Amino acid sequence: MSEHGPIRRGLGDFATTLWDLLHVARNEKPKSSTAGGRPRTAVVDATPPSPARPRGRQQTRYEALVGSMKRRYGLRVVRWRSSTSGCAWTVTYRDGSVARLIESPRPRGPMSCAVFLHEVGHHAIGLGAYRPRCLEEYHAWRWSLETMLELGFNVTDAVRRRRDESLHYAIAKASRRGLKRLPVELVPFLEPRSRAVEPLPALLEAVRGPALLEDPRSVAGETPTTRGASSVAG
Repeated sequence: MSEHGPIRRGLGDFATTLWDLLHVARNEKPKSSTAGGRPRTAVVDATPPSPARPRGRQQTRYEALVGSMKRRYGLRVVRWRSSTSGCAWTVTYRDGSVARLIESPRPRGPMSCAVFLHEVGHHAIGLGAYRPRCLEEYHAWRWSLETMLELGFNVTDAVRRRRDESLHYAIAKASRRGLKRLPVELVPFLEPRSRAVEPLPALLEAVRGPALLEDPRSVAGETPTTRGASSVAG
């Protein structure tokens, strides 16, 4: 609107105005995102991804051990524990079938391997085959360490000390529950051993031979139908 009346524009005026706007927009240069005015270039990491770390020979042996024990004794691992503790038990179904179950750490070293084989040992010797319970713990530990030696796995001082402490704990627990007579096999573990003293030998008796590696039904007789859990304290 002007003092002489409204300003009239034709179609040509609008076209010229739009063209001018487009022309100016095309001639404008984008602002540089860097201080020096140079256009920013993307940096591409040319380093190839590192390949998956191959499994060591010893870890391959541990995995083969797990598979072998599961097949031989019909075991199922319910859960791999992050701690060095374990548990073994059975479940009897209505059709009479029995499931042999364990929880333990996955074998990755001597200690976890010993605890894993200890839980397998409960099924190998037969849950409830030995009374009192602390005597079964002794034979499960014996089976574990004897199997490790038989198969060429390292039984370290730490593993032997863990066995000593576990059996001393089992004796104390049985005593609190009214144990009157201690089996002769457990006498060496009656008193706690100082960590400054060397642990007891891996085997306190003569090696019994490969019979311990056979199916538990041929070692302990009839498979128990209903058994409670047997555990290793963490």
